[in-house]
Amino acid sequence: MDLLSLLLIAVGLSMDAFAAALCKGLSLRELKARQALAVGGYFGVFQAGMPLIGYLLARFFRQWVERVDHWLAFALLLLIGCSMIAESRLQQEEEQSGREGVSPRVMLPLAFATSVDALAVGVAFALSGTYRNIFLTVAIIGCITFALSVLGVRAGRFLGSRFRSRAELLGGLLLILMGARILLSDLGVFPV
Repeated sequence: MDLLSLLLIAVGLSMDAFAAALCKGLSLRELKARQALAVGGYFGVFQAGMPLIGYLLARFFRQWVERVDHWLAFALLLLIGCSMIAESRLQQEEEQSGREGVSPRVMLPLAFATSVDALAVGVAFALSGTYRNIFLTVAIIGCITFALSVLGVRAGRFLGSRFRSRAELLGGLLLILMGARILLSDLGVFPV
């Protein structure tokens, strides 16, 4: 596979993480550089790790992964999105929502949910036989996802400072829609 194809795959895989990072930026009351880097780190590591796991386990779990990845991503994004909507309704204290914004409790399920489809890509990498250096491939995917996620959270924060009252509600709705898109496209109802 040539470098351009790999870059296009990496950008495509990182779009869910970019959208989730944008939503995360919308919901943050205050954004520090380390928070943006943390968001990028969570998404980058998971987007790189999932294809590697898929690649390594392809022979054993191919049918199972392809059957449930969309359901798992949908369920996690639905839960996270509903949680964000509930938080926007409860109007929690600004300090509390800012602290929890990039905590592992929040970010780990979100990073996992946005990278589940990358697991199937790793399976495809293994079965195609065209990947001689899977470690370089996943490093490129991780780096591009990291960069786009940092950009997304910063862009979301910029927009959130102007639309603070509806930011968390909008972020939750976007995550639910993202999960529905993953589910419907994998079921063949909605083309990607």
